[in-house]
Amino acid sequence: MDTISSFNVFVQVAETRSFVAAGRTLGVSASAVGKTIARLEERFGVRLFNRNTRSITLTAEGMQFLDRSRRILAELDAAEAEMSQSIAAPRGRLKISLPMVGDPFLAVLAGFKKAYPDIELDLHFDDRRVDVIDEGYDAVIRAGEVPDSRLTSRLVGEFQMVLVGSPDYFKANGFPIKPEDLQEHACIQFRFANTGKLQRWPVHGHGTEDELPLPAAITCNSFEARVSFAVEGVGIAYLPDFAIRPWLESGKLVRILEDHMQTDVYRIMWPSGRHPVPKLRVFIDYIVENLFAPKPKPKRSSKIVEK
Repeated sequence: MDTISSFNVFVQVAETRSFVAAGRTLGVSASAVGKTIARLEERFGVRLFNRNTRSITLTAEGMQFLDRSRRILAELDAAEAEMSQSIAAPRGRLKISLPMVGDPFLAVLAGFKKAYPDIELDLHFDDRRVDVIDEGYDAVIRAGEVPDSRLTSRLVGEFQMVLVGSPDYFKANGFPIKPEDLQEHACIQFRFANTGKLQRWPVHGHGTEDELPLPAAITCNSFEARVSFAVEGVGIAYLPDFAIRPWLESGKLVRILEDHMQTDVYRIMWPSGRHPVPKLRVFIDYIVENLFAPKPKPKRSSKIVEK
């Protein structure tokens, strides 16, 4: 088991890029972590990390060993879970990557935490395409079809990206009737933080596949900011319908150019070749069952109010 412990130390260092952080996670000193890595390197006859005073990076051999180590530790976790799942509630840490959208993700995640208090959620909200395996995620939730033979996936639900603005904005500026009309409107654009590129709007000119160059009244990388600007009448935004449902239902935002909008999907994905351990299995099931579940309408009160 000393070898398995060494593998765990190695994986922690590889993920945190720090002896100190790895030691803090494992409850041992940075010196003990360093000695464990040194023993592994001596045993295999290769350097696993390039180290200097400011950073720690994996060597080519270290990258190869990291993949193997994660698989070994995952199989051990699965074996242990299978032996104990009949008598123990799901527990442990889950590292999950999610899109930078609040509603309905936050409410569903809060519900999951209440249902499974012994599961620690390590949540990373990021719109970049993370490498699930190399970055050590248990699962990711992402929009669109992501072909990757290394991953298994389940459909979470469908949604539609919509162009919206406030009634006051359209009263002052008119409704766009065709995609080309957007070139005369204030567009609230989203810039991806990791690439610096603007999000593509599915609008084309004169029935062609040529993208229309659209003006940018405001450019930002915040979902909440785009919703707020649109509700306040600053301009038109391109947003997922499920996340702005309260504003659509209240009439504070209205859809435009609906015939040009596209349907997309969310999927939850996790590394293939392994049975999901109980903590991951219950997380997958909970997300699939609740994220896009229709919300029950509030019941009307039958109480008679005396005048």
